Amino acid sequence: MPTLPAAPTTPTTPTTPTVPAEDLRALALRHGLSVSGARPPLPSYIRQLWSRRAFIGAFATARLTAQYSQARLGQLWQMMTPLLNAAVYYLIFGVLMNVQQGIPDYVPFLITGIFVWTFTSQSIMSGTRAISGNLGLVRALHFPRASLPLSLALQQLQQLALSLCALIAILFCFGEFPRRSWLLAVPALLLQSLFNAGASLALARLAARTPDIAQLMPFLLRTWMYVSGAMWSIRHLAESGRLPDALITALQANPAAVYIDLMRFALVGSFTADQLPAHVWALAAGWALVTFAGGFIYFWKAEETYGRG
Repeated sequence: MPTLPAAPTTPTTPTTPTVPAEDLRALALRHGLSVSGARPPLPSYIRQLWSRRAFIGAFATARLTAQYSQARLGQLWQMMTPLLNAAVYYLIFGVLMNVQQGIPDYVPFLITGIFVWTFTSQSIMSGTRAISGNLGLVRALHFPRASLPLSLALQQLQQLALSLCALIAILFCFGEFPRRSWLLAVPALLLQSLFNAGASLALARLAARTPDIAQLMPFLLRTWMYVSGAMWSIRHLAESGRLPDALITALQANPAAVYIDLMRFALVGSFTADQLPAHVWALAAGWALVTFAGGFIYFWKAEETYGRG
């Protein structure tokens, strides 16, 4: 009797052995592996930033050089822009609105306020575009993202250093010459730079999460400028008695107004100590340290999300 062929057997697929997730995690940790894009610890993050200090400086210088490379006057615009702004504000506030009445040396008073305010406003505006304006760099390379807003804040400090040449020339023209109080401009600018860097870090994170903030910032900054006494005297407003004392105190404690007052006190002879708010140096140092520390930690906490998507 013929035998029937045996039924074909289905080949069995070898099964992949499963490894518990906990064992894989222990294996990765044992060999120094970490989650891709994970936020490093704060001390490690600070060390990474410090190791990139050459990149931060080079990036700031390159941006500063390229900023006006297409303009015929080139780097002269770094000095001309705040001068033109000051001329417009002098026409509006000094001539048409006559707020210069009762303010001695109004032109040095105004020019100093505009230069100091421009330093803060440009630093903050650069910070809002620090991530969105460099997405190609963020997605292509691994580096601490705080390097970007810090380098842009450094760029504005470099630009201010060039603009100060024009400010000093104007002060000379109006009879303001170097004296010991001019040395106070150095710590005032250092504290303001620290404040600007912290604000730039905070705005960089906010704008990366909510891009509409970059469109809103020009309106917020313009309002901030008008309440900071860049073109008018907060002290004269206080003496008029038209506003409550609490509001006057808030205006004087405004960080932009604090740094403007300190620079005026350092550079303008007629701006005396009695026009400064109480504990002005403590205010300046407090704003600088709190804003920088808060902005840095706020940015660091979102470090692992930048560059995804």
